[in-house]
Amino acid sequence: MKKIILSALFICSSMMAFSQVLPSFQFGLKGGVNLSKFSTQSTFSSDNRAGYYGGVWARIGAAGIHLQPELYISGKNTTLKNSAGEENKVKFTSLDIPVLVGTKIGAAGIGIRLNTGPVVSFILNKDQSIGDATSSALKGNFKDQNFAWQFGAGLDISKLGIDLRYEQGLSKIGKDDYSGKKLGLFTLGLAYRLF
Repeated sequence: MKKIILSALFICSSMMAFSQVLPSFQFGLKGGVNLSKFSTQSTFSSDNRAGYYGGVWARIGAAGIHLQPELYISGKNTTLKNSAGEENKVKFTSLDIPVLVGTKIGAAGIGIRLNTGPVVSFILNKDQSIGDATSSALKGNFKDQNFAWQFGAGLDISKLGIDLRYEQGLSKIGKDDYSGKKLGLFTLGLAYRLF
């Protein structure tokens, strides 16, 4: 009986190790919320505002390493202030394309993921609201494309996944008065694997 149990355990562990080596492909949907911040602000400053994101993801992996390209629409909201205390509320809508490299630890449909990689953002819309501000310089001249780096962790339970990430801007978002600003994001998302 002991030999049978040991043999069964050996077969199960061999199958798990073999399945880690075989290439796999997954595809799904994801969506969540983000909190925008500038490198000059504290994370939970009142100037930081919540936004959203939603789209699709794919995961191609073998030998415990995976490549995870994603494509989603993101709404990023923030408030910019000048030295006079005037505010410019900016809403960016962008098409974001992260290409992440990661690893997953776990078995039996439950696993923890770690990933990191670059993100390119194509700005689709940049609404600005300066209210009663008298300074025309408050209105930003923002770039149409930005680069950032993402890193984070996730938890998979069967077909559901939860992701917590931080995204740090690598390129400056604009010119003129905002030339020194880089946008950072905290994101919390929910993913569903279709196959």
